[in-house]
Amino acid sequence: MDFFTIISEDRIKRAYKDGEFDNLPGYGKPLPFDDLASVPENLRMAYRILKNAGYTEEETQIKQEMLTIEDLIKKCEDSEEKKELKQKLNEKMLRFNSMMSKRRQNTNSSIFKNYEEKINNKLF
Repeated sequence: MDFFTIISEDRIKRAYKDGEFDNLPGYGKPLPFDDLASVPENLRMAYRILKNAGYTEEETQIKQEMLTIEDLIKKCEDSEEKKELKQKLNEKMLRFNSMMSKRRQNTNSSIFKNYEEKINNKLF
């Protein structure tokens, strides 16, 4: 142990003996439920950092669904099914963009998707 650890441990023990921790808010009450309890312990800190930075599981799930739908669109040969998939993709993009706008982050995902579509049409 280094010098600062020894000093801090000593101060914590002294404060505990003096009763300085007795009047803290929530003293004697159970800890709040940890919403990351189901996440493995070695990943919890990373999830907390992402959560504190504003990234949510819902956001990453929507991104993953968008990528899956895009892959399905690329491989789909039925025009009616492709149309339905594009509709689903647009709904996901709207939902994602509304989540980002609530956090006041700009998204240009629809512009990039249109640009990508134009490039693909020219190439194929």
